[in-house]
Amino acid sequence: TISNCSISLRSYYFWEDWSWKQGYNVREPKEGMDISVEPWKKLVIHEVIEYKFDDWVRQIAFSTRTSGGGIPTMQWTNGIVFSPANFPTTNATIEEQLKGILHWSSVSFAIKGKFEKQIVKENATINLVDVSVNEIFKELAINLKKQSKYANQESD
Repeated sequence: TISNCSISLRSYYFWEDWSWKQGYNVREPKEGMDISVEPWKKLVIHEVIEYKFDDWVRQIAFSTRTSGGGIPTMQWTNGIVFSPANFPTTNATIEEQLKGILHWSSVSFAIKGKFEKQIVKENATINLVDVSVNEIFKELAINLKKQSKYANQESD
């Protein structure tokens, strides 16, 4: 419990970097600031679950109807529909991320050769988002296709 505490916020002006600013501790970035882009080094998936596409759509449709939920969205890249499950954010997962390592508790996927924005089956609608521009997801699709049981029975 906090007692006998008063907080006072006031607006003030100060001169910095050729312009007047209104705010609290507002600072302009200085010229020559280092910006570092450090791509992820590794994706660790602890469980891979593969479905036949139509079976997975039926399962999602049933779950959506019974929960009274909205329209589910799944990710698509290069012939794979997938849905990752992340671990909760903890000190341990953040430490790994700072080392460049992502951990997914699982990824569910199915072969889906052609991209469609929306799929309507079993009285349910499922949105697909094309995430093919993401290099990690492209690599993921290649890896999942290699280990797929259904890759030769593509669902379109």
